[in-house]
Amino acid sequence: MSSDMLSAGFEVHIEALKAICGPKGSITDATEMVGFVTEWRDKYVGETPIVLMPSTTQQVADIIRYCNEHQITVVPQGGNTGLVGGGIPGLGNTLEVLLSTKRLNLSVNISKDDSTLTCGAGCIIQQLQDAADRENFLFPLSLASDGSCTAGGVVSTNAGGMHVIRYGTVRDFLVGVEAVLPDGSIINELSPLKKDNTGYRLSPLIAGAEGTLGIVTKASFRLSPKERTHATGWLAVPSIEAALELLFLAKNQLGNIISVFEVMHRDAIGFVLKHMDGARNPLCENPAWSILIEIASNNESDDIANMLENVLTAALEADVIMDGAIAQSDQQRSAFWSLRENISEAQKLEGGSIKHDISVPIAKIPAFVHEATVAIEAMFPASRVTPFGHLGDGNLHFNVMQPEHGNKDDFLAGWEEMNKLVHDIVVAYGGSISAEHGIGIMKREELERTKGKAELQAMRAIKQALDPKGIMNPRCLF
Repeated sequence: MSSDMLSAGFEVHIEALKAICGPKGSITDATEMVGFVTEWRDKYVGETPIVLMPSTTQQVADIIRYCNEHQITVVPQGGNTGLVGGGIPGLGNTLEVLLSTKRLNLSVNISKDDSTLTCGAGCIIQQLQDAADRENFLFPLSLASDGSCTAGGVVSTNAGGMHVIRYGTVRDFLVGVEAVLPDGSIINELSPLKKDNTGYRLSPLIAGAEGTLGIVTKASFRLSPKERTHATGWLAVPSIEAALELLFLAKNQLGNIISVFEVMHRDAIGFVLKHMDGARNPLCENPAWSILIEIASNNESDDIANMLENVLTAALEADVIMDGAIAQSDQQRSAFWSLRENISEAQKLEGGSIKHDISVPIAKIPAFVHEATVAIEAMFPASRVTPFGHLGDGNLHFNVMQPEHGNKDDFLAGWEEMNKLVHDIVVAYGGSISAEHGIGIMKREELERTKGKAELQAMRAIKQALDPKGIMNPRCLF
């Protein structure tokens, strides 16, 4: 943090905030703060005079109350796995303190009778998955960042992931939160009650608010029965239309036991095969589109492998799929999953990419893909459209790679222009410009441009009512 940004006596506030957090609860050394102020893609690098790491809800409340009194801006951060700059401080050249929830990680409590898990906001998602598994439950969220994203972070962004087709987004299985509001007051909606019609429910509002309405300190989630047996397939389809036809066929035959239905463009898998050690294609050739399908049952006696095989047989007979493989071991299943989960990393190694986390109605996905691809190739010649994502819930990561021998910086300079092009087509198809990554600061202007006037006015009214001084992540969303 530059010395001029610490002028006017701000040092006294630093000392006061450090005192609230205790001797191990803050960082002011610039080198130690690098990991907190740098987005993992290196797209955003900010700055802050201090990283606060409270270990209790009361410390969070004391920090927020102090910052509200002195009108000090606070940027909350979980595992720093976000992709839209929402958790990076100082990007607007303003003085902002960063509040990390990583130390709010001491409690993970499971109620078997209520089928709920309650935890601190700093608990890692992998930790929650493992805790649920030990008690024969399923924590129904799976993300590529399971090993680093946090409970508070996935609530604040209403994370989705790969199992939305069966279990929904976080908001769908969130019981409630404990959170500190912008004035330092604490709300507690952790009760496992399924029926509570006593006025406004704040937890669903805070979920997805990206830290603009307060800071989640604890969260309670509804657990699902443990998936005791799986059948996982890797399939080749000739077109995105065929992928959609396969999804409908599978839904008709399998119902709600489909846990995953992912679609991947040829180039997306090609990058994984090119850049990731040990990656190999389960099929003889890399088709136009690949499908990762997984079905699961809570009953070990169910022959779901046979169920999946019957679907694939019907799809082959109908010329919907060209080839396919069903995992015969946990090792093969992991290999299938690795191909899907390594796409983002492989794209990073391949070069510059402009990303679009969008959703459109499932039935319109083929038309959208074709129209958007033609438009991009016309405006950005030689760029490589490489969509992949969650076809089962209509969410595509409609990413575009730089030309194979092009200049990365020149390509990325067209980010905003390409975003507008893609987002206009998304809106025309009745879709959303942000399916699961949020708005952050990256999509603020696009939200303003594409969201309805009435919706924006209502959102601003809520923000003003809860945070009249505008201290909570004020650059995010608006």
